[in-house]
Amino acid sequence: MIKLNDNGMFLINGIPTDKSDVPVSEARKNTMAYGILQAHNKSADPEKLQISFDAMLSHDITYVGIIQQARASGMKEFPIPYALTNCHNSLCAVGGTINEDDHVFGLSAAKKYGGIYVPANQSVIHSYAREEMAKCGAMILGSDSHTRYGALGTMAVGEGGPELAKQLLKNTWDVNMPKVVMVYLTGAPRKGIGPHDVALALIKATFANGFVNNKVLEFVGPGIANLPIDFRNGIDVMTTETTCLSSIWETDEITKGFFEAHKRPEAYKELHPGEVAYYDSMITIDLSKVESMIALPFHPSNAYTIHEFLENAEEILASVEEEAKSRFKKASPDLKNKIRDGGVWADQGVIAGCAGGLFDNIDEAAAILKDKSTGNSYFSLSVYPTSVPVNLELTKIGASADLLAAGAVIKPSFCGPCFGAGDVPANNCLSLRHTTRNFPNREGSKPGEGQFAGVCLMDARSIAATAANGGKITAATDIDYDYTPHEYHFDKKVYDNRLYYGFGKADPSVELILGPNITNWPKMYELSENLLMELAAVIHDPVTTTDELIPSGETSSYRSNPLRLAEFTLSRRVPEYVFRAKAINAVENERRAGNNPEALVNVLSKVGNADELMANTQFGSCIFANKPGDGSAREQAASCQKVLGGYGNICYEFATKRYRSNCINWGILPFTIDKETEFNYEAGDYVFVPNVRKGIEEGREQFDAQIIRADGSVSPITLYVKGLTEDEKTIILDGCLINYYAAQNK
Repeated sequence: MIKLNDNGMFLINGIPTDKSDVPVSEARKNTMAYGILQAHNKSADPEKLQISFDAMLSHDITYVGIIQQARASGMKEFPIPYALTNCHNSLCAVGGTINEDDHVFGLSAAKKYGGIYVPANQSVIHSYAREEMAKCGAMILGSDSHTRYGALGTMAVGEGGPELAKQLLKNTWDVNMPKVVMVYLTGAPRKGIGPHDVALALIKATFANGFVNNKVLEFVGPGIANLPIDFRNGIDVMTTETTCLSSIWETDEITKGFFEAHKRPEAYKELHPGEVAYYDSMITIDLSKVESMIALPFHPSNAYTIHEFLENAEEILASVEEEAKSRFKKASPDLKNKIRDGGVWADQGVIAGCAGGLFDNIDEAAAILKDKSTGNSYFSLSVYPTSVPVNLELTKIGASADLLAAGAVIKPSFCGPCFGAGDVPANNCLSLRHTTRNFPNREGSKPGEGQFAGVCLMDARSIAATAANGGKITAATDIDYDYTPHEYHFDKKVYDNRLYYGFGKADPSVELILGPNITNWPKMYELSENLLMELAAVIHDPVTTTDELIPSGETSSYRSNPLRLAEFTLSRRVPEYVFRAKAINAVENERRAGNNPEALVNVLSKVGNADELMANTQFGSCIFANKPGDGSAREQAASCQKVLGGYGNICYEFATKRYRSNCINWGILPFTIDKETEFNYEAGDYVFVPNVRKGIEEGREQFDAQIIRADGSVSPITLYVKGLTEDEKTIILDGCLINYYAAQNK
């Protein structure tokens, strides 16, 4: 089904081979990715990219902070099309006016600075980007990790908010020229196979081994022609879960048809690799051999064929329970009770968002459920079309009626089910979702309070087949059904009647409307000569997600209030963290007030003259995690640590570039250690990094630090800060990106 080749490969006239007369250095330039990246590169160095994007998007848990950062740094208007969508805080989980205050702020900002405003429930962020902003050969930056429009010929990148603030200030996104991986598609998917089946198989093959980490996936091959555009988009959006940097696909008449249907034929152009193109590695996918897939908790890569899962359900569910028990001490998971009556029974089905709520997915799901019933027991099915235009067309063709008649519920366009703010399952429920992620408590449960729910990712077709069997998990390839795809008709009047199109029409006279929950960032300080950090959390999980660093769900309502949001930091993974970080910050505030806190005197005396070190040693908290930052692009995973006085992350490696960038942009030092180093230290131990400021200034990448244990013993440790750009060095020295821009504007 999927084969990985870690050797360099050429693509010659569409045929993969390991040999060519064309030098590798020249053939590298013939990938689609290389051409698009260099066309947007503002530097003179093709290996050190400084990218200016064509357009940007943010949703309502990120755009307030981004705009606040940019306007504090001197922004007068949006220099490129910037869409503000309202698809995350559409459901106010905490009550009050908080969410709507953010939405009103967004509209006032769009009017003041010249932006595009997409009201709540009109479209999820990535649907709007596909419909209205993607162009062949363009680049788009989004503050959501699933910013992927490669199937439409657009290289798109998801990053933390500060990177978008840089673009608003006409600065660049800086990255080394990434490696490019050929994804060669052959064959055609069988009936019942959907994009999530292909995507989950791809993620399973590439996530754990880091095969495509921070690389670009370039989709080529004869199999592309056998995929409708929604199928391509459905695979493409899930490439984020491989931890790749971006994606790009060959375009064809099917791509052209998408742009014509959306009344933007000028956005299309043919994209293909050159006659001889070189790739750093290769993935081959035979679409004809893809089977119906299911991803078990707690990651999309924990995937099996549905048949394999059903044959081994007791063993697989037992392993999920054991992992849940090891992660969540208060939870009492019991998923094996779903095995009964000759099958495995789910409690819930959800088809939603940028991956699941696509027209073709829902249309085919409706065909599977036509004249059937989801049953009248515990199982429920919710369907969220990805945009109002999609919802309208589903209504016109009768698909919505068939779903409603079968017992499904049609809900507004909303990203909530993907991050725990919509269709939260009951305790110990098994939920099947065609959404993007199934991370721990991503579905909205709170295991720290004894709650537990298991989310499995499945394609809409198999979810519909399962619903037709009353919740008995069923592969769509195992049922008979009639389906004739409907041609999609996009009605732009829906948007013209409701959206605000303000690009190029900035009005400085408009006043921003600031609700009481929208607050400014607290003061942050430049880096001192020495750094002393107390470990406030030590996490040895293989991967720590951004959802664990700062939970999603109800916390989304506080994204515009840095201090209130910070109260949730690591709350579902290390509940003690906030208390510890606050206590550490209180000691630092005492030091800044001119006192000599006894706790600091005692620790600093272990590594030198405490009186001399006190004046030029910054004290703050630190997190250790094996591999932090998989998942969401949202900057708050880092900014909340900084708000609480965090100055460093220590890890073996960062899961994603975007989380490492978030740390840097908030002045958190991105320390790594050798993989052979055993980090057997605990919360309450200290890390002292002497001469850290001078080292960063000089571009030093290795730092000889010391660990001071709580018992007073001292031992050496080598820390690394590798590959900082000149701007990143200055940002860290200044204390954060906000300080960096403030210094420039003096």
